[in-house]
Amino acid sequence: MKFQSKSEAETESIGRRLGKKLKRGDVVCLYGGLGSGKTTMARGIASALGISERDVTSASFTVIAEHDADIPFYHIDLYRISPHNVSELGLHEYLESDGICVIEWAGRAEGELPERIIRVSLRYTGEDCREIDITGIEL
Repeated sequence: MKFQSKSEAETESIGRRLGKKLKRGDVVCLYGGLGSGKTTMARGIASALGISERDVTSASFTVIAEHDADIPFYHIDLYRISPHNVSELGLHEYLESDGICVIEWAGRAEGELPERIIRVSLRYTGEDCREIDITGIEL
């Protein structure tokens, strides 16, 4: 399913729409370059789960942020992790939990990901414009 977003608010709204469809154990993998809207998408997903958008930020030094909600929400940002170090993070503890995982820079964890994922590819197409392609779930 493809979407066009012309603002940060639209990207968050698409994220909220996706977040409302998620269930326990779902793993959402976000792909896209720097500035493509991955954190904005994660904020929208989190807000659908009752988590304040202010609590979801880009990684500075926190790789895995745990958020308490009716369904636990795990925001994993692999930006500062090299692919050969991902296996040391203990991702399986989160990926096999009854929570919802959203992974930014998911391409760095390809060997660690479960078979069934929801893939969200974000692509910068112009100032404030993004093309968003979501597979693995119907919205």
